[in-house]
Amino acid sequence: MSREDLERLNDEGIGAWDRHDPDGFVRLLADDFVWIDDTTPEPMRTRDAARAYTQAWFTAFPDMHIRTTSMVIENDQVACELEFTGTNTGTLAMGGMEIPATGKPITSRGTYFLKADGNGKIKEFHTHPDAAGMMMQLGLMPA
Repeated sequence: MSREDLERLNDEGIGAWDRHDPDGFVRLLADDFVWIDDTTPEPMRTRDAARAYTQAWFTAFPDMHIRTTSMVIENDQVACELEFTGTNTGTLAMGGMEIPATGKPITSRGTYFLKADGNGKIKEFHTHPDAAGMMMQLGLMPA
C-alpha cells in the first residue's frame, strides 16, 4: 500500500470512531484480522466482537470525539497517538465489568498500531487506551 492509501485507511477508521459508526469501522477490517486491546482478556477475531467493543465505547461516551495527535507511517503500518474527549453518561463495559455512568467528562489518550494487508484492510490492530488515566478522571481509581 502507498503512504496515501495508509493515511486514507487511518482517516477512515478515525472518522468512523468519531461518527460513532461501528459498522463503518468493522468494514475496514480484513477477513482474518486480529485485534489486541489492553482492556480485553482475549484478542478479537470476529466482526461481532469488534462491533461490540466499539459500541461499548459509544454507549459509555455518547458525545465522544477523537483526534489524532501524532502519526507515523512505515511500509504497511501506522502508529498513532490520539486524544479523545467525552462525558461518561452511559454504562462503561471494560475488562469484563460493567460500570455505571459517572456523569464526568474526560480527556484521555491512547495509542494504536495497525498493519494493513495488500487489499487496503486492517489485518492487525493493537490498541492501548489509557484505561488507568480514564478511571482516575472518572473517580473510579485514586489519582
